[in-house]
Amino acid sequence: MEKLPASTLEAITCPACGLLCDDIEIHRDAANQLKVSKNACQKSIQFFERIAQNSTPSIKGLSVSLAEAAKRAAELLKTANQPLFAGLGTEVQGMRSVLSLADKVGATLDHMNNYSSLRNTLVVQNSGWQVTTLTEVRNRVDLLVIVGTDIVSHNPRFFERNVWNKESMFCQDTAAREIVYLGGQNLNTQAGVSSSGKKPSVLPCDVNRLPEVIATLNAIVSGKKLAVAEVAGIKLADLEHLAEKLKAAKYSVVTWVSSDLNIAHAELTVQNITELVIKLNTKTRSSGLPLGGSEGDYSVNQASTWTSGYPTRNRFARKHPEYDPYLFSTEKLLADYQVDVFLWISSFNPDKTPPACKAPRIVIGNANMEAKDADVFIPVGTPGIDHRGTMFRIDSSVSLPLSQLRSSQLPSLSEVMAAIEAAL
Repeated sequence: MEKLPASTLEAITCPACGLLCDDIEIHRDAANQLKVSKNACQKSIQFFERIAQNSTPSIKGLSVSLAEAAKRAAELLKTANQPLFAGLGTEVQGMRSVLSLADKVGATLDHMNNYSSLRNTLVVQNSGWQVTTLTEVRNRVDLLVIVGTDIVSHNPRFFERNVWNKESMFCQDTAAREIVYLGGQNLNTQAGVSSSGKKPSVLPCDVNRLPEVIATLNAIVSGKKLAVAEVAGIKLADLEHLAEKLKAAKYSVVTWVSSDLNIAHAELTVQNITELVIKLNTKTRSSGLPLGGSEGDYSVNQASTWTSGYPTRNRFARKHPEYDPYLFSTEKLLADYQVDVFLWISSFNPDKTPPACKAPRIVIGNANMEAKDADVFIPVGTPGIDHRGTMFRIDSSVSLPLSQLRSSQLPSLSEVMAAIEAAL
């Protein structure tokens, strides 16, 4: 394939985290290599500037053509009784092709991030929630309460784009916004310092004790009187002060990152956060905001839900979709030997390699991935670099286009799925 000429590409969407920043500027040189020249963060640099590898499909380590690899993958899937499609690091079009193949072979689907995103999903399924969008945060928030995370470890440009933004429709002075970090320890709170030098409030505690802290804050907002001096090392007076701030705010937002809530039954803590928001909305305006997002998890679950009626951890073995967030987890299925063919997909990140498995493994991954020991390995192009695509932002309200930035001979995941399906 002929290389594209050297060029500067503007308004590029970055899929390296759930924010999908769409103001990235990329310089492509004559050697087809990319460099982030404007609005970079550490994640975008790592994503776009990774050196492209020349990789070919292989069967048990021996190089073959794409047609041969697809045929072998189809042979394995055709005889499988309990195939598992996991990883699922892809975007909307890729996921639609995965769903099509899964329907044909009766596969179970599980995204690699479901161990944490399930903490949010269970709350939505059980009680619903009141959440907002990044645009609403940018234009309205006056008090941001951050629970158990620093945000920037996952979404590096969140504050730059959505809190300390220079232009806002309804907030005359964004530097006057108040930031409170609640829970967590040794967090990077520097991003919470405003352009005028106003520092955030920090109420640290061990993440394992966040459930009682959030429950206490809920009780205070509900008007309960508590006969304690502190909770999890946080003074009760400080939590009472925070409750008053929340009740007095014109538009407060309580945000969290589910992957940082590594505690037992974390979904109950998320539910407590959302119930706090509901209580506040009886007299003022407040919203929740789940953040994080990576490896296309939000896009994959959106595509799965509108196609099958369920997010991933769904199954097509009985010719109709089934859903079980516990029984259909990759970890459980592999541990219980309930998989006879294991297909792993990771088109964004070469470091997301499949877990150990005794069943035959089909790996469809980033060309930089080390997976030569797989029964079948098919390298694919990276969405947003090697081919176009579509992704949903972390707030699930906006879909954004991914561009092709360089020429590539690598097929897209959709093309590989179609080739396997055709070979069945």
